[in-house]
Amino acid sequence: MKFIAVPLAALCALILGNLTAQALEASPVVVKELSKSLTNDVGQPIRLPRGKLQLVVSTYDIAPGAKLPQHRHPYQRYAYVLQGELNVVQVGRTSRIYKPGEFIAESVDRWHYGETVGTVPVKLLVIDQLPPGKASTLLLDKH
Repeated sequence: MKFIAVPLAALCALILGNLTAQALEASPVVVKELSKSLTNDVGQPIRLPRGKLQLVVSTYDIAPGAKLPQHRHPYQRYAYVLQGELNVVQVGRTSRIYKPGEFIAESVDRWHYGETVGTVPVKLLVIDQLPPGKASTLLLDKH
């Protein structure tokens, strides 16, 4: 009986393994991790907000040659570059150009601005998690 059980177990494992491999190959869903980080674009730890949250998902279309006003985010903001190139300038610090397929975990409470690079419009998918009724972006008051 042991002689039959071992080959039978091996055969079952082989069949299940092949079925699983075939199922994975034929799967209509492909998951590709785009980003994994404990910090945002300036090295600040990414923190989860507490309490009730409002989820706001937006798209941004930014024309070639456009420069966004200087601003800051009081809560963590995330963006995914769908098209074009965006130069994000941390005022008085650094800058980085983000290209299609790149994910941005934006800085919190730091003044910065974005500007398009080249002749292709920038398209972003932006995700904010913030307390209900609060602003996701604060503009620099130049008065």
